[in-house]
Amino acid sequence: MFSFIARRVGLLIPTFFGITLLTFALIRLIPGDPVEVMMGERRVDPEMHAQAMERLGLNKPLYAQYIDYIGKLAQGDLGESLRTRTSVWSEFTSLFPATLELSLAALIFAGILGLLAGVIAALKRGSLFDHGVMGISLAGYSMPIFWWGLILIMFFSVTLGWTPVSGRIDLLYDIPPVTGFMLIDTLLSDEQGAFLDALHHLILPAIVLGTIPLAVIARMTRSSMLEVLREDYVRTARAKGLSPARVVFVHGLRNALIPV
Repeated sequence: MFSFIARRVGLLIPTFFGITLLTFALIRLIPGDPVEVMMGERRVDPEMHAQAMERLGLNKPLYAQYIDYIGKLAQGDLGESLRTRTSVWSEFTSLFPATLELSLAALIFAGILGLLAGVIAALKRGSLFDHGVMGISLAGYSMPIFWWGLILIMFFSVTLGWTPVSGRIDLLYDIPPVTGFMLIDTLLSDEQGAFLDALHHLILPAIVLGTIPLAVIARMTRSSMLEVLREDYVRTARAKGLSPARVVFVHGLRNALIPV
């Protein structure tokens, strides 16, 4: 066990350097002058250009730039955003709660529907519902997520007008950022209806992001349930006269969840 962990940890070092080297190389291979990109359409005189190159360390050899890049990365310095001119780390920390909130909502949606669809498909093996779940899950697993998102936005937001097109909450609400999680911040605020509005904005993105994990969970749950339902302890539970729901959810699903 120790040797396995040691090998895994040992692989992290070359993997880390490989990723950083690839990232560094891709950034340097992008055509154009970084200083001119930062300045936008403003004209830059040669003196200002040289000062900016020196401040950014772009006048150094590539190996020296890579060493500086690794050193700053180790200190948590991810550089400065070309768009907002603020620290990338501050941008990351300010947007991370929104990302985590959306991810948790997508996982809850995928987990509940995926488990339910997988269990029912296993109980109705070979039925129209089973084939439908497997077909839809295969399509959901194969579909590009950005394309699926555009389809849902066009249908539910643009055509039907049921969901907002973008944003986390309506601009009518002034919610102070306490935790960064919009659902929690709306509950902590005095704004009436803000929580429901934030939830309304979260539904469609959560469905889009949860489509692929939903498909995976449904297929894995079905496969695992089919194996568990053939086990002796399940047949024994049925022979004892236990209710079908207790057999499926207590004796069956509990053991089927292990590989899921």
